[in-house]
Amino acid sequence: MECVFGLVGDGFALVVADTSAVNSILVHKTDEDKVMLLDSHKLLGASGEAGDRVQFTEYIQKNVHLYQFRNGIPLTTSATANFTRGQLATALRKSPYSVNVLLAGYDKDIGPSLYYIDYLATLHKVEKGAFGYGSFFSLSTMDRHYHSGMSLEAAITLVDQCIKEIRSRLVIAPPNFIIKIVDKDGAREYAWRETINEAEVAPPVEAFPEAGTITA
Repeated sequence: MECVFGLVGDGFALVVADTSAVNSILVHKTDEDKVMLLDSHKLLGASGEAGDRVQFTEYIQKNVHLYQFRNGIPLTTSATANFTRGQLATALRKSPYSVNVLLAGYDKDIGPSLYYIDYLATLHKVEKGAFGYGSFFSLSTMDRHYHSGMSLEAAITLVDQCIKEIRSRLVIAPPNFIIKIVDKDGAREYAWRETINEAEVAPPVEAFPEAGTITA
C-alpha cells in the first residue's frame, strides 16, 4: 500500500513518501526512506518493487554525480528527468524496472519543478502528482485544496490533510511518512509524520533460563 506524492509551491517543491518496507503480507520495517537526495538541489521519490526501487534510484544518483564530476556543472532538473526517462525507456525493452518516480528540483534561473515519471517511461512536468494506492486519496485532496504558489505552511497543512485521508480511508494504511523539501537553500529532510516508533515495536527479548534451571 505504497504512497508517494509531491507538489510545487512558492519557491520550493516537496516530496512525501510512506516509510513501510513490505513483502506480501509482511511488514519488515516502518522507517524506510524512499525519497533519495540525488544531489544538493534534487529529490527523487520512488515507489515500486523494493529491489527495483533501490537499484534504479541508486543508479540514477550515481550517474547524476558522474556527470557533475566529468563536466564540472550539475544536470538541471529537466535534464535529470529526461535522463531518468531514457533509462526507463531503454530498460522497458529489455528488463523493465517496476518503479515509478517523482523528481523534484530547484534550478537557479527556473525555480522549483516537479516531474512525474512512471514505469512505462511516461514523463510529465506537473505541479502536483502521486503514485501508489494512496494516490486515490492524495490526488483528490490536492485537486480540491491545491493552488499554485502555495506557501510552505499551507503546503504542509495540505500534506497533513493528504496523510490523514490515506490513514483513515486506505484499508491497510502505512503508519509513517517522511517529508522532504527542495528550494534555493538545497534539498533536505523537513519532517516525519509517525504513528509507529520502530524502537517500540520489538521490546528486548528476555534471555532463556539456563538448562536445568527450574523456574516458577
